[in-house]
Amino acid sequence: MDVSQLNFRHLFYFWRVAGEGSLTRAARQVHTSQSALSTQIKQLEDRLDENLFERRGRRLELTATGQRVFAYAENIFGLGEQMLGWLEGRSEGMTRVRVGSVATMSRNFQVNWLRPLLGEAGVILTIDSGWLEPLVERLLRHQLDVVLANEPVSPSAERPVYSRFLGSQAISLVGQREGWAGRTLRIPQDLDGVPVALPSARHSLRSRFDALCFSAGVRPQLRAEIEDMTMLRLIARDSGWITVLPEIVVQDELRSGVLVKVGQSERLQERFYAITAQHRHRIEPLERLLVGATPTTAPPQGFATGGFNPTPAA
Repeated sequence: MDVSQLNFRHLFYFWRVAGEGSLTRAARQVHTSQSALSTQIKQLEDRLDENLFERRGRRLELTATGQRVFAYAENIFGLGEQMLGWLEGRSEGMTRVRVGSVATMSRNFQVNWLRPLLGEAGVILTIDSGWLEPLVERLLRHQLDVVLANEPVSPSAERPVYSRFLGSQAISLVGQREGWAGRTLRIPQDLDGVPVALPSARHSLRSRFDALCFSAGVRPQLRAEIEDMTMLRLIARDSGWITVLPEIVVQDELRSGVLVKVGQSERLQERFYAITAQHRHRIEPLERLLVGATPTTAPPQGFATGGFNPTPAA
C-alpha cells in the first residue's frame, strides 16, 4: 500500500480517539457521532489489515500495532498543529510562546521566570492554567510549547517529554505583622494546635508536610486548605492564621511588611520544572529561557538538552 491509498481523515479520527481513550469524548471533540467515528476507524483497520483497538470493559485500549500507528499519527498531526501555531504567530508578525502552568504553582515564580519575554516587543505570550496531565497531553499535541510544573514527568515511548529543573524554594511559615512580628516557629515542632492555612492535597508539598507533622506527633489546627496559590496568598494576608507556602508566593507582602516570615524548613522544598516535548519547533525566545537548566529525567534517545536556572525571588 502506498501513502496515496491512506485516508488521512480516517487516521485523524483514530488519533483523536486514541488520544482521548474514549469514543464519546473524541466524538464531542471532532463534532461528529460515535457511530461515524467507529465506522471511520473500522475502515482504517480494514485498509491496514490490522486491529488498532481492543475493548477492556468500557474503555478502548490500543493494541501493539495501534500504539505504533498512534506514535506516527502523533508526529503527523502534532507537527500539523505546531505548523498552524507558527503560522498564526507569523501572520501577526510576532513570535508566539504558548505556556501551560499547573494550577497549584506560584504565579510569582511564573512571572519571574517568564519576565525576560515580557520585555521582548516581538513576542506574544499565552498562558493557560490547568492540571498536569491535561497540560502534558496538550504539549504532546503541540498545542503548548512548554509546561511549568512543580513535579517532573517521566518520559516514555508514549510520552516523549523532557523535564528540566528550574529552581527550588524552602517552605516558609508566614503571618500578619501584627501578632507575629519577632516570633519564630519551628516546622513542625511548634505547630501543634496552631491555626494554619495549607495548600490543598493536590499540591505536591502537602503530603510531605502532613508526613512531617505525623512523624513528629504534631497536629496543627487546620483552618483552610487552598488549591490556588493566589487565593492562599490572600488568605495569608487577611486571615491572621499561620500560612504554609513557598516564600516566593508572598514576596510582595513580605517586602511591604504586610506579612512577616515566622519560620522556614529546608526539609520541605517546592521544586519547579519546565516540561517540553521531544519533537518540537524551536522558538528562540523560549530556548533562551531553557538554556542551562538541569536535566532531571533521561530524555528519549536523540533528545536535545537545555534549560534555565533562575534564582527565585525572596
